[in-house]
Amino acid sequence: MKKTSWASLAILAVAITWGAAFVLMKDAINNQPFNDFLATRFTLAVLVMIAFRPSVLKAIDSAQLKHGIILGTLLAGGYITQTIGLELTTAAITGFITGLYVVLTPLIGWMMFGNKINKQLVVGIVLAFTALGVLTLNGLSIDVNQLWVVLCALLFAGHIVGLSVWSPGKDVYALTLVQLAVVAIYSWAGAMLDGGYDPPVNGDGWFAVIFTAVFSTAVAFLVQTWAQSIMDPSRVAIFLTTEVLWTAVIAVLVGQEVLGFKTVLGGAIMVAAMLVVEWPTKASKELPIQPRLVD
Repeated sequence: MKKTSWASLAILAVAITWGAAFVLMKDAINNQPFNDFLATRFTLAVLVMIAFRPSVLKAIDSAQLKHGIILGTLLAGGYITQTIGLELTTAAITGFITGLYVVLTPLIGWMMFGNKINKQLVVGIVLAFTALGVLTLNGLSIDVNQLWVVLCALLFAGHIVGLSVWSPGKDVYALTLVQLAVVAIYSWAGAMLDGGYDPPVNGDGWFAVIFTAVFSTAVAFLVQTWAQSIMDPSRVAIFLTTEVLWTAVIAVLVGQEVLGFKTVLGGAIMVAAMLVVEWPTKASKELPIQPRLVD
């Protein structure tokens, strides 16, 4: 099998693990406060990354520390709001709305840096906000619980835009480690302010922590970075957009939820929006994509 074929399978596996993470987290945070879950997850992820490459600690300079703290703050905000949203709504809807970041990222790039907007992005924006309306509107009212996930998508988009500015020419592994450590610190602070740390209550909780920390975070980052060095970046992006589909499929397969018509319709439109924005063009083939750190 060709190296590109292995890379394609590896990226697909990353998307599946990210989809599974939503489902596992949904059950885990029913039994453990979300800040405590995130603190355990990201601390373990940091330790795994250091164990895999101990020399990374020497590669962290003042610029990476400064940028990593800013980016890590955005990332922490994204994961905290996402987990709150996941606690208040379903895994499938959380996954679909989180996918809004794919459309918001180039939109923020245009607003902040004047990046060009093409027809694909305009169509993607229309589709994404149509999907958002289908998913969040109940008659004439909005499901405010799902607005937490909208905020999460906005923060993730801002994080990716920041990465595009500060990561070129830097040690990406070291920058990632700093960001994940910052997320862990914010999560520990939240846990302490909320009455102290509570560990996972059972084996299922620990499995969710280990799976999301090791496979959905540390290993996923390493695999994605390797695959992006081999594959066309636009192909990588398309594989990664399947994450939201895997979330819905896995949630249904394990019996966690039954998808209603509105969720299926809104999800399908959101996936279409993501694909429209990420679909390769002559210009996109020349542009790198920033690695998603975790999900």
